[in-house]
Amino acid sequence: MAEHGAHITTASVDDQPSIFEVVAQDSLMTAVRPALQHVVKVLAESNPAHYGFFWRWFDEIFTLLDFLLQQHYLSRTSASFSEHFYGLKRIVAGSSQQLQRPASAGLPKEHLWKSTIFLVLLPYLKVKLEKLASSLREEDEYSIHPPSSHWKRFYRAFLAAYPFVNMAWEGWFLTQQLRYILGKAEHHSPLLKLAGVRLGRLTAQDIQAIEHRLSEASAMQDPVRSVGEKIKSALKKAVGGVALSLSTGLSVGVFFLQFLDWWYSSENQETIKSLTALPTPPPPVHLDYNSDSPLLPKMKTVCPLCRKTRVNDTVLATSGYVFCYRCVFNYVRSHQACPITGYPTEVQHLIKLYSPEN
Repeated sequence: MAEHGAHITTASVDDQPSIFEVVAQDSLMTAVRPALQHVVKVLAESNPAHYGFFWRWFDEIFTLLDFLLQQHYLSRTSASFSEHFYGLKRIVAGSSQQLQRPASAGLPKEHLWKSTIFLVLLPYLKVKLEKLASSLREEDEYSIHPPSSHWKRFYRAFLAAYPFVNMAWEGWFLTQQLRYILGKAEHHSPLLKLAGVRLGRLTAQDIQAIEHRLSEASAMQDPVRSVGEKIKSALKKAVGGVALSLSTGLSVGVFFLQFLDWWYSSENQETIKSLTALPTPPPPVHLDYNSDSPLLPKMKTVCPLCRKTRVNDTVLATSGYVFCYRCVFNYVRSHQACPITGYPTEVQHLIKLYSPEN
């Protein structure tokens, strides 16, 4: 037991990082996404004309930037951004020759692309799957799809199976981490094993080699080349510059982003509500639309979208206008805006009203 306890806090003979180091680097990029997402959300709500695009396509833009960042570090330091931040590197498993390979040489092409897929593409697909499950759960709860829909049976089967699949996925990672703590595995994550690499600490020679490569790249003068080669070189330098700028910005603001992630976490919501509890403001008055606007029906019981008597009255918290639930749900999910005022709106802003008639 003493040997197992020592493995938790100290490195092993082959300089294997401790569980605290590998978990810390895993949580770094996990904390960056929601923090940046909140910043983009605030910007989009304050100026939807300029920043609404970034909010609508946040997942795709973040994935593209993350791809450039991880490619830059994997090809130059043999590590992802978060791994390099904590002084770690990726070593090709089961190869004695790769143990002598300097980190500055980058990962071999096969392992580089495998690592990129598991670092960038897999988290993107997981986020999209979670959003799909949440959307289908809301649609099923409020019966957005008609009872005769052929997809309804598939939706319900997916919603019933998703929690168990997610539990099995998280349990797989937890089991691997427990085996890593007890010294029974050299990978703390199953994805590292699938990529054919393991984590190790950067040595003094690795750090010197990385710094030497950076100094050589900045001092090297390119010989005379063709226009195509110059364009290709310029694009490569631009991509490297973007990745370097992102890494520098993240290095400076990483702790601030982690603070934002904690501040807006679900565990801290009760504290935030008690500190920022304010009375609900009245619905905003949009100057472009008055009571005589053709977008608004004459009768207050008519839905502005379908022009029929409202069914399941639902008010938008962002504008105060009332619609049929099905009408406004489909509109907001497609356009992320109020149909009348154009204010940025999400499905979470729908408030269903209950009246004696209902």
